[in-house]
Amino acid sequence: MENAVHYTIVPSDPAGHYFTVTLTITSPDPQGQRISMPTWIPGSYLIREFARHVVRIRATSNGHDVMLEKQNKHTWQLAPCRHALQVEYDIYAWDLSVRAAHLDQSHAFFNGSSVYLRAEGKEHHPHITHLQRPRGSHYRTWQVATTLREYEAKRYGFGSYIADNYDELIDHPVEMGNFALGSFSVCHTPHDVAITGHVPALDMDRLCADLSRLCETHITFFAPATKQAPMARYLFLVTAAGNAYGGLEHRSSTALLCSRTDLPSKQTGTAAPTSEAYQTFLALCSHEYFHNWLVKRIRPGDFSPYNLQEENYTRLLWLFEGFTSYYDDLLLVRSALIDEDTYLRRLARTINRVKSGSGRHKQSIAEASFDAWIKFYRQDENAPNALVNYYTKGALIALALDLTIRRQTRKQKSLDDVLLRLWEKYAHHFEKGGKETGLDEAEVLPLFEDATGVMLGDFFKRYIYGTEDPPLEALLKFVGIEKNQPDSPEKPGLNIRVRQTHGDCLIANVSNGGAAHKAGLSAGDILLAIDNVRIQPDPPATLDNLLSRYAAGDTVKVHLFRLDELLCKEVTLLPDNQPQFTLKRAKKQTATTRTARQQWLGTP
Repeated sequence: MENAVHYTIVPSDPAGHYFTVTLTITSPDPQGQRISMPTWIPGSYLIREFARHVVRIRATSNGHDVMLEKQNKHTWQLAPCRHALQVEYDIYAWDLSVRAAHLDQSHAFFNGSSVYLRAEGKEHHPHITHLQRPRGSHYRTWQVATTLREYEAKRYGFGSYIADNYDELIDHPVEMGNFALGSFSVCHTPHDVAITGHVPALDMDRLCADLSRLCETHITFFAPATKQAPMARYLFLVTAAGNAYGGLEHRSSTALLCSRTDLPSKQTGTAAPTSEAYQTFLALCSHEYFHNWLVKRIRPGDFSPYNLQEENYTRLLWLFEGFTSYYDDLLLVRSALIDEDTYLRRLARTINRVKSGSGRHKQSIAEASFDAWIKFYRQDENAPNALVNYYTKGALIALALDLTIRRQTRKQKSLDDVLLRLWEKYAHHFEKGGKETGLDEAEVLPLFEDATGVMLGDFFKRYIYGTEDPPLEALLKFVGIEKNQPDSPEKPGLNIRVRQTHGDCLIANVSNGGAAHKAGLSAGDILLAIDNVRIQPDPPATLDNLLSRYAAGDTVKVHLFRLDELLCKEVTLLPDNQPQFTLKRAKKQTATTRTARQQWLGTP
């Protein structure tokens, strides 16, 4: 294809974790071609410096070496040449995550942003990638899973795939290997599930059936009249390994990490209750699938288009990630994949998680969105005291907005109407081309008010741009749900979070104003003993068990190591400040609360 940019990518050394990539530019810039590597991947707001994984690079043209000079951490300048230019380089791929690339003798996975150098000035040309099988008989059975369009390849086969431009090329992750494959169709749109990693007794039929119900709920949410999906096909790329967990959205696929035990087993049967681990996996799938609309096709204006060479700042992640976090579980219950009680347990867990950190009173979720690059994605031991999670508190803001709108409009409007208005006004359809338009911060409040008829300025000021907690207890009463705190004796504590490291009890976080803070204990300290009794990782002498013998207000001696020095601190125990709220349906229900709850959850 004339003027196309070509790549050949080969898993050249699976044991050493190297891909070899050849970039071919048929008509390089006559003044000297520049090439560069993205510094981050959309959906994960941290500068990851993918160029650091380029191990070897050389350029040739017409059989002769072409000089290339590195200009900064991710950009190279090549000397002028009159013929086609080839750039060959090796990529080290040993990052088992959804964000970069991973290669060994069992499989190969990569995101395009971590392997494809960008030919500057050629971004809008067609991009063709030639995927080659590793050498050796061991790899003869490998297949390819990606939603890149086939060019000279068959579905699931090695060969050539094509994208209309560079942005499209890097928005389709690729998996190579021997994966389990399941398929289903939703609203006339084919969906596939490719699972890498051995999963004993995997119940693929149940997984596909459950995902089918979930995806149909999402599609009909955004397109109730047409029931039309925004993509031509969709792929769930799943890697099952250890205790892994994570997900990243793409325009027609998602890359997911999970534990093997998160997936359904044939031993339990399709009629078995959904386990908590499987619920969490389905919620992850729901979250990433919802991003097909919110984030991939409705974007912040600051991301339209993306600039992958530096940070892109927005104050709207509370909306794009927080609202997605709200709807991921809500659409599970509307799909009847979890029941009302399960949903309320999961919602209560989110409330407790948000209320456990004092940082929510110091940083607004709008500020947290803007500072994601330097704070949320770079959390340290002081994070619970200093920042708020725009995923979890954003989900609670979405809940509060939803119930506020439902109450003030007497159940005539909801947050659903806001999402539909966003889709109607800001949806970008990749397949149709055209200029991307994004949602600017100044447009958010007027759009919300116009879509619902509810004046929300005070809400935005107090809960989004301010640091107040939304009045969830009062709002939940509108749908017949009450919040409860366990009626149990006051539990004494050090007001810390600990983790076990090689049998040691290490302080991970110290709560501001808590018992440990007042006594001078610090994150990183290794706790040894309470009143001369050794702290052990297993019962009966765990930290919690030892502290349970005391009452709040008692003073204890704590022996600890700080670095390599033995210290002893006197600590006056304070009440444990970890919230333990539960949610349940109120005993007294009215016709109004019952109807409101049914409309909210989509349950009988």
